[in-house]
Amino acid sequence: MTVLKVEGMHCEHCVARIEKALTAEGLTFTVSLADKTVIIDGCDGCVKKAVETLDDLGFEAVKA
Repeated sequence: MTVLKVEGMHCEHCVARIEKALTAEGLTFTVSLADKTVIIDGCDGCVKKAVETLDDLGFEAVKA
């Protein structure tokens, strides 16, 4: 499990965009708007894919 801090996640619309994109990539994850985090369940490759996907959406994600 890896926790990513996601800058720029401000509302439920952001959460919905993130959930849709990560689901499309086949990732297992949990999004928390309150904490501004995305928790990725999976290997380093899954985390890399999640960070790239979030970047494509315009969010900066860093390991917390």
